[in-house]
Amino acid sequence: MSETNSAAEVAAPHRYTAAVAADIEARWQDFWDANGTYEAPNPSGDLAGDPAVAARPKKFIMDMFPYPSGAGLHVGHPLGYIATDVFARFQRMTGHNVLHTLGFDAFGLPAEQYAVQTGTHPRASTEANMVNMKAQLRSLGLGHDKRRSFATIDPDYYKWTQWIFLQIFNSWYDEDAKKARPIAELVAQFESGERAVPADETGTTRAWTALTPAERAEVLGDYRLAYASDAPVNWCPGLGTVLANEEVTADGRSERGNFPVFKSKLRQWNMRITAYADRLIDDLDGLDWPDAIKLQQRNWIGRSEGARVDFPVGTEGDAITVFTTRQDTLFGATYMVLAPEHELVDKIVPAAWPEGTHEVWTGGHASPAEAVAKYRAFAASKSDVERQADAKEKTGVFTGAFATNPVNGEQVPVFIGDYVLMGYGTGAIMAVPAGDQRDFAFARAFELPIHCVVEPTDGRGTDTSTWDDAFGAYDAKLINSANDEISLDGLGVVEAKAKITDWMAAQGIGEGTVNFRLRDWLFSRQRYWGEPFPIVYDEDGVAHSLPESMLPLELPEVEDYSPRTFDPDDADTSPETPLSRNEDWVNVTLDLGDGPKRYRRETNTMPNWAGSCWYELRYLDPHNSEKLVDPAIEQYWMGPREGQPTGGVDLYVGGAEHAVLHLLYARFWSKVLFDLGHISSAEPFHKLYNQGMIQAYVYRDSRGFPVPAAEVEERDGQYFFEGEPVKRELGKMGKSLKNAVTPDEICAEYGADTLRLYEMAMGPLDVSRPWDTRAVVGQFRLLQRLWRNVVDEASGAVTVTDAEPDDATLRALHKAIDGVSQDLEGMRFNTAIAKITELNNHLTKSGGAVSRSVAERLVLLIAPLAPHVGEELWRKLGHTSSVVHADFPVADPAYVVDEAVTCVVQIKGKVKARLEVSPSISDEELEKVALADEKVVAALDGAGIRKVIVRAPKLVNIVPA
Repeated sequence: MSETNSAAEVAAPHRYTAAVAADIEARWQDFWDANGTYEAPNPSGDLAGDPAVAARPKKFIMDMFPYPSGAGLHVGHPLGYIATDVFARFQRMTGHNVLHTLGFDAFGLPAEQYAVQTGTHPRASTEANMVNMKAQLRSLGLGHDKRRSFATIDPDYYKWTQWIFLQIFNSWYDEDAKKARPIAELVAQFESGERAVPADETGTTRAWTALTPAERAEVLGDYRLAYASDAPVNWCPGLGTVLANEEVTADGRSERGNFPVFKSKLRQWNMRITAYADRLIDDLDGLDWPDAIKLQQRNWIGRSEGARVDFPVGTEGDAITVFTTRQDTLFGATYMVLAPEHELVDKIVPAAWPEGTHEVWTGGHASPAEAVAKYRAFAASKSDVERQADAKEKTGVFTGAFATNPVNGEQVPVFIGDYVLMGYGTGAIMAVPAGDQRDFAFARAFELPIHCVVEPTDGRGTDTSTWDDAFGAYDAKLINSANDEISLDGLGVVEAKAKITDWMAAQGIGEGTVNFRLRDWLFSRQRYWGEPFPIVYDEDGVAHSLPESMLPLELPEVEDYSPRTFDPDDADTSPETPLSRNEDWVNVTLDLGDGPKRYRRETNTMPNWAGSCWYELRYLDPHNSEKLVDPAIEQYWMGPREGQPTGGVDLYVGGAEHAVLHLLYARFWSKVLFDLGHISSAEPFHKLYNQGMIQAYVYRDSRGFPVPAAEVEERDGQYFFEGEPVKRELGKMGKSLKNAVTPDEICAEYGADTLRLYEMAMGPLDVSRPWDTRAVVGQFRLLQRLWRNVVDEASGAVTVTDAEPDDATLRALHKAIDGVSQDLEGMRFNTAIAKITELNNHLTKSGGAVSRSVAERLVLLIAPLAPHVGEELWRKLGHTSSVVHADFPVADPAYVVDEAVTCVVQIKGKVKARLEVSPSISDEELEKVALADEKVVAALDGAGIRKVIVRAPKLVNIVPA
């Protein structure tokens, strides 16, 4: 402490300082905890409170689940938490019953990796991290209902995650009803004959009762919303697990760890999210979400309207099915390309090359089988992104088979190519090289024919041998597109698509259909630290769900909880799960209702997304051990209401990076639970707000390595670390970049209220902004000036007076109340703080004691933003109840309107006078006042007036004759 500061504190022992702030904040945080200040009553159940409070309008406010990192919080993390806290406090003060709490998304890969590295059990490290994070969050004065908090690793919580999984597993999507229904209802239809049992692979249809249990399970697996299947997956040897598409980066590497990802075929659990594709798109219209997020979801789901077309192939009645949005160009299809993994490839490959096969088609291989095998190995080494990249040279190989174009009977060669993916569409394309640049390049490379079927409008002519690129247009006419039964020639694209679709349907060779980019959600992980699946397998490999009485199926204690990892570049590997090494847990005897039998448990675990798919529901009724959630409680907090047709959380704040992961998955789970009657809200989150990011300067030395930002010196616009120049750039804040600032540091130097104010004042909440520790002091000084306007720094006595404020102060007060109310409601916290600062400065400049009525309302204005100071000053002003539940001030409209406004009077476009007039003055009255003004009379100097243009109350424009 400097001598100057010491002297100042002796002269003003009751000044608001960091030490005073620390004392105030600790006391009020203890008070809030002891008195349950932030506890929101439910209308019924074990959290029921005062019925009068529960009858107030409700507001459910949520932050996205935090993950309890061992590094703790830096000042960028609490931005959204402080914002929702301010908003929640404002809502409480405006009469709402507010539910605001925070739990922890504690399963997942980071804790497991840390455990593997250190030998610490992931539960121990995760719980220690949560203790630290809770302390940091508490120190910020966040008003959470702590009774409702939990972590996804709590067995009482993941019991219901497992229960929801079983609801999805035991359901199917009824396309006629457009909703999920219990699988038992589907079984009843098969048993009664109402629904025919699908034919087996030989084409034989049998009665349901004639099927073995394994055969029945296989049939139901094609309908269940959660199902296990052998399917292409993203295998990451470096992590020892498979990943969902969304967990793979654009360059084909794992989002976590940056390891190579390969395509492999494994038996995995999937969620049939594709069944809900239409509803997931359509219901976006009723949500109050940022347009950019809605667009990302629509693009990810990728709805396309087109046609399914069957191209006969081989001699066994097989057909290659393609989906196309340009069925009007079928007459121009001159070859086909299958994904290398397509199931028909092995079936159609002949023993030898057909006579006359082009050498360029064979790739120099002795047989089709050899060519296909080698090309498949080549394609497996590339990521999906690499396979789809617009490379100059398209690769592929002829399978040796031909398919029949169903509209003209032409035999078209069938290739495999890496640019066709099994995960999109049908894994097969009909290639119309005249109209698609990718197909055009492939056709040129493999000397394939190119038929012009859309009349060029750019003057190039119809001789494709002279073309340098494809011609694709939607506003041209069809040509060369006719057979003995149908002609598209001369038609526009839209008309031609409709005509050919109807004709194909009549011929039984295709039909109009809708396709989606969205794939089913891969739901298995080869990890330890996740929710166990409540599934066991009998000796025939049939999956059985555990009864609810056996939930939760707890994660067992194991000595080795690391998944087996491999050489990151070795695609020829397969997963080995940690749970599979625990024989006593895996192999069990259970009575599932038909006597004790031996079963084998599922040894995969659920992905870390599982726990965050439904946590908003657990906040509502966290101690309910009998139900997922009490229906009355769910209806009260999340049910549909005016303006919220699908229900959901009133405000959900978090990062935009979760647009197609968490948000899409949570919407899917909500819709299934809604369909099955467990909840009344078809959507989990009605209003979504994406906060920006707090950035920080990164300083790098000559090698490009970050150096400690706190130790960098600035000299004449240059930056130096230990005497050596460094470069500065704006980036993320984090430990690895050596630029992290912890909230603990700022709270110690200024107090939590100052940190809260600074983060909210930095700029609009939805915009990223750079952190500047030096600027924090500005908000500290605001609190010091506010303190001085209420408290005498020498004696500690309250200095307010009971005298009525003057007219100017009343106007400043009520304008501030009006503006701050609107800004807090609109989450414009930076401008709210500016208005509070302006009012506080007005009081400071006015001199003398501040009126009690003004001081109290000023304290109420700042209380949501700086709650500790708000509580302390509210108590000093004589109030015995908490400011948290005090009524927010209401502006008097009479004082909000300006007493007078300045009207500009122009003559020939030049300002000749400025008049102070009433804001409610009429055009007629303002014209009279302006023409009578002595400056205007002098400027006119007797000239006549041709026109007077009046825009009351701010402008009069006089046009002389």
